[in-house]
Amino acid sequence: MNNKNKILIELEIPIIEKKYDLFIPINKKVGTIKSLLEKALVELSDGAYLIKSDTNFYNKDDGSIYDVNQNVRDTDLKNGSRIILL
Repeated sequence: MNNKNKILIELEIPIIEKKYDLFIPINKKVGTIKSLLEKALVELSDGAYLIKSDTNFYNKDDGSIYDVNQNVRDTDLKNGSRIILL
């Protein structure tokens, strides 16, 4: 994957009080990215993070919810975007 196919975002997870800077691919669905990140968070947090079906990505600046069925490239996400997983 070259640099044109990914963006750097800041992901905040309030439930475990962590922030991560992550490169995410723009050609994947938001829901796919969310699912993969949640699986990784379970491992990284030694089980403190629990996957729930009602979590969403939110834009940290305006509170809008990202549609899990949209490709990342079709959203307003760009390098430097700040999102929250709630």
